[in-house]
Amino acid sequence: MGASRSDRSTGGAPAAAVRPTEPQRRYLERGLTEAGGKLPLFDRDGRQVARKTVEACIAHGWAEPWTVNPIKPDWLVCKLTSAGYRALGAAPAAGVERQE
Repeated sequence: MGASRSDRSTGGAPAAAVRPTEPQRRYLERGLTEAGGKLPLFDRDGRQVARKTVEACIAHGWAEPWTVNPIKPDWLVCKLTSAGYRALGAAPAAGVERQE
């Protein structure tokens, strides 16, 4: 039998073994100190977070779109998911739904 879809997308590694890259981790960690796990649009140097970083975090289930920015609808405004908290080794904030 062939590898499952998640095994193929992670190079054969079980999905649970996938960990955020350093840029993904820096992005996700910013949500640990924000209300509701809100993730930033800009990094600490004031540059927009790379869209591929945001999309990769969404694809792994660590982040999810939260709201539409009416001024810049093309920007992805996201928040941490419970899987995102777990990927960082943190407990989900109060009010974050558990996603299995």
